[in-house]
Amino acid sequence: MGLRFETRRSDSIWIDTVWTSTSDQVTTMTSVAGTHWGLVFWARDGRSFAAVTGPETRTRTAPVPEDAIFTGIEFATGTTLRAVPTPALVDGGIELPDTTARTFRLDGTRWSTPGPDDAEALVSALVRAGVVVRDPLVADVLRGHRPDVAARTVQRRFRAATGLTHGTIRQIDRARTAAGLLTAGTTAPDVVAELDYFDEPHLARALRTYIGRTAGQLRDRSGGAIGL
Repeated sequence: MGLRFETRRSDSIWIDTVWTSTSDQVTTMTSVAGTHWGLVFWARDGRSFAAVTGPETRTRTAPVPEDAIFTGIEFATGTTLRAVPTPALVDGGIELPDTTARTFRLDGTRWSTPGPDDAEALVSALVRAGVVVRDPLVADVLRGHRPDVAARTVQRRFRAATGLTHGTIRQIDRARTAAGLLTAGTTAPDVVAELDYFDEPHLARALRTYIGRTAGQLRDRSGGAIGL
């Protein structure tokens, strides 16, 4: 079957989504742009690994090893890892050292490696220890609020917390929403109207840049594995 994904939302204000993936053969995956940083844990060939992943501003092709099992936590926009500024993670990541099947090391402390049902407990522990922090101003801006601070201050704090501009986050999130609608069977003209794209070529450019698929490929579910 190649590559299988499962994703769930979280009730935690610190977490956007929790996901799992398994592969039963060597393959490649189209990794789409995303606005969140995360923690990823995986195992293959009897070895365990962990990494911090950053926001992605473009689509890319990622190799997927055979017989690998992944668990990922995507953190909510506006959260930050104390030890690594989010801007330093954009379009990159850091593999964490000294990872075992039971534990991983982050910010000088050893933590229990989570399964998909343990994500909230791990993140709560990271928050209590101050390893993960949050700028509530970013969440307020994303909800459409206008903070009582200068626009330049908002821009500075937004970029410090997310590594991206507010405009870039809007563009990526809109393209991901468009891809989800197309995959569910919505026509391209209806997606243009619903998400306020200028026209279908505008939508096509966004999909090419951030998703790596055409509208037709998304509706037909063709083009290979995709991490959407």
